[in-house]
Amino acid sequence: MTDIDLLAVASFEGSQPHDQFEWLRENAPVYRHAEPDGPGFWAVTRHDDVKLVGRSHEHFSSQPTVMIPDAETTGAMTGDHTMMLMADPPLHTRMRRLVSREFTPRAAAALTPRVGELATRIVDAVIERGECDLVTDLAGEMPSFVIADVLGIPLDEGRELYHLTEALHSSEEVVSSEERQAAAMQMFAHSQRVWGEKRADPGDDLATLLAHGEVAGEPVDEIDFFLWFMLLVDAGGDTTRNLVGAGFQALFEHPAELERLRVNVVDGDGSLMATAIEELLRWTSPVIYMRRTATVATELAGQAIEAGDKVVMYYGAANRDPRAFDDPERLDLGRSPNPHVAFGGGGPHFCLGAHLARVEIAALLREMLTRLDGLEPTAEPEWMPSNFIYGPTQLPVRFTPA
Repeated sequence: MTDIDLLAVASFEGSQPHDQFEWLRENAPVYRHAEPDGPGFWAVTRHDDVKLVGRSHEHFSSQPTVMIPDAETTGAMTGDHTMMLMADPPLHTRMRRLVSREFTPRAAAALTPRVGELATRIVDAVIERGECDLVTDLAGEMPSFVIADVLGIPLDEGRELYHLTEALHSSEEVVSSEERQAAAMQMFAHSQRVWGEKRADPGDDLATLLAHGEVAGEPVDEIDFFLWFMLLVDAGGDTTRNLVGAGFQALFEHPAELERLRVNVVDGDGSLMATAIEELLRWTSPVIYMRRTATVATELAGQAIEAGDKVVMYYGAANRDPRAFDDPERLDLGRSPNPHVAFGGGGPHFCLGAHLARVEIAALLREMLTRLDGLEPTAEPEWMPSNFIYGPTQLPVRFTPA
């Protein structure tokens, strides 16, 4: 039997633990995982089971938290307020309705020219140097700038907020609960200032919409606004930053696929970009897991689940399930169909920003592949010390200055 430890940060350094995932899918697809400071949880690793749990909010609730430790939900700032990520329908549906029009395919398409401008600006800032850090100088800049634009705050503030999310996502093995709380308090201070500004001087932006919004007839208050602010900053950066960072590391490890994409984008019609993004999402799975809590006694893949049990969906495991993908251990940028669950696999909690994330990723990949000739790594990446979010924090690269 393979040693199973899905809580250790080391299991997710440089690669997700695909040997563990393979053993679990074949031998214990709903596996009782020990939890040193808790009651334990069920690790779900097959594609169909992950989709079932994610879609069945009646049986598997997002409350009290989507994180494995219950302690993560405590804090004086939230009180009785609920973040949308940790709400179930019908409340979740009402909360999502408040902002959903800002994240439709049409809304994302309308932002495409501005996102393209930001991608150009990001590459302009490094292109004469001939070297940079692919994560901090490129991949991290894009979502920082876009969420700042969407919220109607300065671009530099978006960058500051991005750095706070790194502390919030890092494991307690490297970032203490006090440091994480301090980062949350700093983000709350940003939120307070933005709340005050948008209440006093409304603009045409998402922060104004939230500051003056209502959910089920109740006005959004300052704490609600903070929870929205944190969610948008946090989730708005995770997928894009980590997909681009981990995705390029995967392409560096598969040079034929990197050249295939570069030729298609630079010399061809760019038609490979859409499937390439979906395949990199499948391959990297930037969000490692989401937890649900069983509301009733039920059964999953033949395993009895008791009410109150923690049930954890591992997206990286589901995205390599041979029951859902032909030759899943092969990176194929032209893979189609590609029913990956990197954005949650459907259901009420399907990633709100999925369409905008794809626009951001496409713009940045296109700009980098077109303008950064000879792009290659100069050192091994450093990985985020987290068992929740997967991606590098540093990836030094060089290219031909221009």
